[in-house]
Amino acid sequence: MSDKKEKNNKPFEIPRPTFPKRAVVTGGMPYGNKELHFGHVGGMLVFADTYARFLRDRIGKENVIFVSGTDCYGSPIAEGWRVKAEKGEFDGTLEDFIQRNHNKQKITLEAYGISPNLFAASGLGRSKEIHAEVTDKFISALHEKGQLEQISTMQFYDEKAGMFLNGRQVIGKCPVEGCTSEKGYADECDLGHQYMPENLIDPVSTLTGERPTMRPVTNWYFKLRNYEGVMKDWVETLKKRKDIRPVVWKTIDEFLKQPMIYIKREFEEKYFSISSQLPEHEYLEEKKKPSFTILFNNLEECDSACRVLADNGIRYRTGKTLVPFRLTGNIEWGVPAPVMDGVTGLTVWVWPESLWAPISFTQTYLEQSGRSREEWRDYWCSKDSTVYQFIGQDNIYFYGIAEPAMWMAQQAAAEKTADPAEGELQLPVIVANHHILFLDKKASSSGAVKPPMADDLLNYYTPEQLRMHWLGLGLGQRSVSFMPKPFNPAAKPEDADPVVKDGLLLSNVYNRMIRTAFYTNQKYFGEKLPTLAPEEKFVEEAKKAVFDYERHMSKFAFHQCTYVLDSYIRNGSKYMAKALSSTETDTDKIAQGLANLFYIIRIAGVLLHPMVPFGTEKLREYLQVDERIWSWDTIFEPLNYFVGEDHKLKFLPPRTDFFTRHESQFETENTDNK
Repeated sequence: MSDKKEKNNKPFEIPRPTFPKRAVVTGGMPYGNKELHFGHVGGMLVFADTYARFLRDRIGKENVIFVSGTDCYGSPIAEGWRVKAEKGEFDGTLEDFIQRNHNKQKITLEAYGISPNLFAASGLGRSKEIHAEVTDKFISALHEKGQLEQISTMQFYDEKAGMFLNGRQVIGKCPVEGCTSEKGYADECDLGHQYMPENLIDPVSTLTGERPTMRPVTNWYFKLRNYEGVMKDWVETLKKRKDIRPVVWKTIDEFLKQPMIYIKREFEEKYFSISSQLPEHEYLEEKKKPSFTILFNNLEECDSACRVLADNGIRYRTGKTLVPFRLTGNIEWGVPAPVMDGVTGLTVWVWPESLWAPISFTQTYLEQSGRSREEWRDYWCSKDSTVYQFIGQDNIYFYGIAEPAMWMAQQAAAEKTADPAEGELQLPVIVANHHILFLDKKASSSGAVKPPMADDLLNYYTPEQLRMHWLGLGLGQRSVSFMPKPFNPAAKPEDADPVVKDGLLLSNVYNRMIRTAFYTNQKYFGEKLPTLAPEEKFVEEAKKAVFDYERHMSKFAFHQCTYVLDSYIRNGSKYMAKALSSTETDTDKIAQGLANLFYIIRIAGVLLHPMVPFGTEKLREYLQVDERIWSWDTIFEPLNYFVGEDHKLKFLPPRTDFFTRHESQFETENTDNK
C-alpha cells in the first residue's frame, strides 16, 4: 500500500508541445474591391499575425514565412469597379482600382502591426506573373493526372442586357436546406454553400432587375466527389487532434453525409405520384416538420432525382453535399486558364486560384529575398514543415474540403511516381475562427449591417488595445460580438467600454510595472542594470507561465494565453508594490527586488511580443538589448545574459509610456468629470 501511495504522489509533468522546423502562416485574402473592415483584421489577420510572430520567436524568424495578399480577381471586384465607374465614384481602370485598394490595405495592416513577410496581390506586379505560372502548372498537373472533367451547366443569361452574368451579377436565395442566406449568387451563397446554378431560388439580374434565362456553358471541374471516402477518413483523424477546432471538422462532416433532398409538405402528394420515377431512395416521415426528406445511396442518383422533381414542378432544397468543384469560368477578369484538350478562352474561377495563391506568394517572397523559388517545397512539401491557414468560418468549405482534396490529388500522384518534383503537398492545419459579430449582428459590407472600417477604429483606440481585445474574445470557441462603445448607439455614458477594459492590463498594470522598475533603478543606481540574478521562486513562476502559454498557443487558444498573462502580470504588480515600497531603504533589498521585477517584466515581454509588438519593441529599446531577448532558446535567462557587466538602460524620461490609452479616451474621461 505504501508503494502505491508513493507511486500516486509522483509529480506529473505535462509534456511540452513540439513545433515544426519550418512553417508557413497564411491569412485569408481580402478582396481587392474595398478597404479592410474590422472583420478582416479583428476576425482573422490579427490571429495569423500573432501566431506568425510567436513562431518567429519560438523556432527562429528565418524559418517562418507569413504571407497574405489582396485577392484581385473575381466577379465581386469587377462588379464593384463597374458600379463605381458608372456612378463617377472612380476614374481609372480596373487594375487602377485594385492597386488603390491594395495600397490602402497594406497601410492599414502596418498601422495594426500586422507583419507578413509579403502582402502580395494576385493580379499586380511580379506576384501576378508568378501566380499565373503556378496556376497554369497546378491545373495542368490535375488534368494530366485525370482529376478534371468537362461539365456543361446552365449559366444565367440576361436577355435584356444581351450577356452572360458572372457570379455576383445574379442574386437569389440559397437552395441549400437550413441556409438562411438571402444572398445566393450564381453557384454559391455568401455563407459559402455550393450548388448548381439552376437550383438558385428566385434569381434576378443585378444589371437589369429582370429574371435571367439559362444557357449552356462548358467548364473544367475538379472531381471532388471522388474524394468523399478519403475525406471521411481524414476528418476522423481531425476529430482526434487537439489543435483542430471542432468547427472545422463539424463543418466538413456536414458535406460528407448521405445525399438527401428536402421537399415542402405542400408537394408531398405530387411527390408520391411520381416517386416511382425517382432512383432508389428512402422516404423519411417527419410529420412535425414543414418538409420531408428523401435519402439516396449516392450523389449521382440524387442529381437524377433533382432533375425529375424540377421537371414535375416540385420545389426542393438539397442537403450539403460534395459537388464537382468548378475551376474555370468565362469572365474576362481572371487568371488565364491553361489550354487543355483544345479548350481555349477560359479564365480560372477566383476561389480555386486563391487557395494556391499562398504558394505563389511564397515563391514571390523567396525570389524577392534573393533565394530560389524552388525553396517553396521546403515549406509546403517537407514533413519537417507545417502550413497554418487562418480563415473565417464561412470559408471552411474551400480550405477544409476543396483544398485538401486537390492537395491529396497532387500528393497521390507524387507517391505513385516517386518523384519529389511532383510536390507532395502536406495538408495544412486549418485554424478557423467563428464569426466576429458587430453589435450582436453579423456585419457585411454588402449587407444591411455595415461593419466599421479598420482605419476608423484607430480614431478611438490604439492598435494594441484592439489586438488584445480581439485575441481575448475566444473566437475559436464561438461567435462573439464586437461592442465598441463609440460605435454602439445603445451604450450609456456610464457603461464601460469593453475594448478599453481589456487594454487596462497593459496601459495600467504592466505599464506601471515597467515605469516603476526604470524610475526606481534610475533613483538608486542610475542607468546601470543590477547584476543580481532573480531568485529561484521567480524563475519557477516564470516557467509555469511560459509552459501554460506555450501549451495554449500550440492549440491556438489565444484567449487562454491572455488569461495566463493577466495572472502573471497582476501577480508581478503585487510583488512590485511590496518589494519596492516607498518605505524601503535597504539598497541591497531594492537591488534584488529590481532584479526580480525586471525578470518578470522580461518574461511578460516575451509572451506579449507576438500580441502587442509596438509596446514590447519599445521596451526592448529602453532595455538596450538586441532581438535575442525574444528567442525561446534562452527564454528563462535573465537580462544579464544578453549584456555585459557594465550594461546601462536607456534613460526613461518622466511620464513616458510603453502602453497607453488612445488620446480620445482621455478626452472622454475629462468630459465625464466636468
